[in-house]
Amino acid sequence: MPWNEKYEPVIGLEVHAQLLTKSKTFCGCSTKFGNEPNSNVCPICLGMPGVLPVMNKNHVEYIMKMGLATNCTIAPKSIFERKNYFYPDLPKGYQISQYEEPICINGWLDVELKDGSTKRLGITRIHMEEDAGKSIHDQDVDTLVDVNRCGVPLIEIVSEPDMRSPHEAYQYLYKIRQLVTYLGICDGNMEEGSLRCDANVSVRKKGETKLGTKREVKNLNSFRFVEKALEYEIEKQIEALENGETIVQQTLLWDSGKGICIPMRSKEEAHDYRYFPDPDLVPVLVGQEWVNSVKATLPELPTVRRDRYISEFKLPKYDADILTAERELANYFEGIVTCLSKKNEETYKLASNWTMVDVLRVVNDQHISVSDFPVSPKNLSEMIDLIVDGTISGKIAKDVFEEMLKTQDSPKSIVEKKGLMQVSDESAIEKVIDEILASNQGQVEQYKSGKQQVFGFFVGATMKTMKGKANPKVVNEVLKRKLSL
Repeated sequence: MPWNEKYEPVIGLEVHAQLLTKSKTFCGCSTKFGNEPNSNVCPICLGMPGVLPVMNKNHVEYIMKMGLATNCTIAPKSIFERKNYFYPDLPKGYQISQYEEPICINGWLDVELKDGSTKRLGITRIHMEEDAGKSIHDQDVDTLVDVNRCGVPLIEIVSEPDMRSPHEAYQYLYKIRQLVTYLGICDGNMEEGSLRCDANVSVRKKGETKLGTKREVKNLNSFRFVEKALEYEIEKQIEALENGETIVQQTLLWDSGKGICIPMRSKEEAHDYRYFPDPDLVPVLVGQEWVNSVKATLPELPTVRRDRYISEFKLPKYDADILTAERELANYFEGIVTCLSKKNEETYKLASNWTMVDVLRVVNDQHISVSDFPVSPKNLSEMIDLIVDGTISGKIAKDVFEEMLKTQDSPKSIVEKKGLMQVSDESAIEKVIDEILASNQGQVEQYKSGKQQVFGFFVGATMKTMKGKANPKVVNEVLKRKLSL
């Protein structure tokens, strides 16, 4: 633990997720990212006098999905309120949000700790709101404003102050991102601001129940920055308390370049949002039938899927965690498994290895998504079949894989075209081994005198002579027999 062990941190996260609806929350404007500044706008999202907002049904259903996935109670009635503040990128002078009566309450998530144990972290609420615009400070002598983002649908996920380390906060945020992407309601891109996180942190002596003075850290746009900012702020607060100083409630900005938290404003300067019910929007009424219909659309969630991979495919937990980290990757892996000719622990593990090592290597190197990966699950499955039935060796499979990346041809056609079929004919392999043993009598004597590592020399020489096409299993069997004579 990097800080004084007399103390414990108390951490809660507020996570904003921008939803993947095609239109905004209360109007029909596009939510497309990257359009010409101030082009995705209309009188409603600009807050013109006399306009009336109309609720986007998808916004309600998306937040219900997240609520159900995080074990929340879906409130039968929730209301919208106006959050009032004045800023250049907020033309209406208020955001429509939920305050007193949110739609999702009292949820929880289980996260895994470093020692392998599981901890349950509470979720106070998940509520709907609209996004504000964007102020741009570095493209002109003055601040520019792009209001394209005004009215884009958001959900805010507010945790209980249940986290006791930056690692727990990291794991919680990872789970939130995993869920919103699995559900298909947010792309989870923290760098572009689709997923945004603010952290509330205080410290207290272990054993105390009273909370310390809370400070809020903003501008956390990566998992690593969340962990680093919390570590920095926890150490600073403990240092202050040890020196007899009083912690002042503040809002801080994380400066990733300097690795420090910078004060933004004190409690006294914080906004009074003066929430009141929005007079233009009716309450959102959610009956059990609607909840059930949304629940029926939920995909298999990542933890359930991971546990199934362990029980059904007998995969190690390490493999299952990696394969289910992203929904697209899990779908790709299952596409391979579905097409395998032989379905057993050996072939499942082979499919796992090729997905985790070779597929992810290309995906990461080329900065592409799994959905854009050029080799289909069917073709990769066919290649694994060729390894299992002895048609090609694992070494030759690497060459076949590279050729599939270039041409998208089937592995069978590549093997036939390039003459890559594995040699399993024992007599042909025996002939090559006889020649190698005859011309390396010194190594033969070394092996027989007890230097077992020389065996690898003979295997390598055989494979090299046969250009990697010899069946390794047959090579090992013949060598052992010959060297025991």
